[in-house]
Amino acid sequence: MQAARSPVAAAAEARHAPQQPLEVPAELIDLAHRLADAAAEVTTKYFRRGLLRHISISKSDASPVTEADRQAEEAMRALLTQNVPTHAIFGEEGGMQAGEPEEDGSDSGFLWVLDPIDGTKSFITGEHTSPLHLQISNLNSILQIKKPVFGTLIALLKEGVPILGVLDQPITKERWVGASGQQTTLNAGQPLQTRSCRDISGAYLYATTPHMFSGENEAAFNRVRDNVRIPLYGCDCYAYGLLAAGFCDLVVEADMKPYDFLALVPIVEGAGGVMTDWRGQHLRWAVTPSHGYAVDASLPGEVIAAGDAQVHRQALELLDWTEPDIADEGGVDVAYQTA
Repeated sequence: MQAARSPVAAAAEARHAPQQPLEVPAELIDLAHRLADAAAEVTTKYFRRGLLRHISISKSDASPVTEADRQAEEAMRALLTQNVPTHAIFGEEGGMQAGEPEEDGSDSGFLWVLDPIDGTKSFITGEHTSPLHLQISNLNSILQIKKPVFGTLIALLKEGVPILGVLDQPITKERWVGASGQQTTLNAGQPLQTRSCRDISGAYLYATTPHMFSGENEAAFNRVRDNVRIPLYGCDCYAYGLLAAGFCDLVVEADMKPYDFLALVPIVEGAGGVMTDWRGQHLRWAVTPSHGYAVDASLPGEVIAAGDAQVHRQALELLDWTEPDIADEGGVDVAYQTA
């Protein structure tokens, strides 16, 4: 007799039931590539160029902000305003920008979500003003100690659903693109597929840092961490690219903002993976002008990505996450909806 599934697993399967994919127009995919190119022009100019003098600590969570962040986002915003003026834009640095009304006065329903540099701390690590530099005279040696694992994240949402995602690593020149109903590709050509991992005991797990967990979500994460084969830390958004390419099996993270993960959803799912919150709900950001785009009202943000649906279910069982941090109105997924 087959063992009965737990309520957590059953609810997760119901919430993640396949949905009709939305077709993404080719011109919007092309525009996303142009956005990534524009951001890359800025970030490559600053990377390994004495960036520390451009840092200011100004965010409420004391995370570093650089001129590269600001300029890259400004470049992307300019392209969007010029090419799709009716689309709304939300960026980590510049906040929300409403789109112009359609000809009939309606809202387009499109929202671009931008993170110019996801992994700013990795971006600035190892600058040449560090004491280590004083011991190194060879420039090539200095370059080898830097960490090119940050990325530019570009998401396009339609009525709150992530339908297009780009993860661009401009230093290694790797670009993941996921579009609803299409297979995820690397560098505009190589189709990607997550790898099979039928049991969590064989899984390789990533999280950006153990310090992103606290209280109940730390205890939940530790249950997963203690049951995988290898837990690893670092990589920021790059870990999701590794998962989509079949080089790791799980990414489990907390304290995420919408710009940290929405672009990654189409990338993971388009490669055959599963990406949800810790309760198995679809990741959506159902913001409308009437909600005022109150980002803080959508937190906390616990997300999980898995290359194999079976490992995803096993991880959800271990997380056993029941915190009422996600709005669920009328049985419709409205994860990260603002109040």
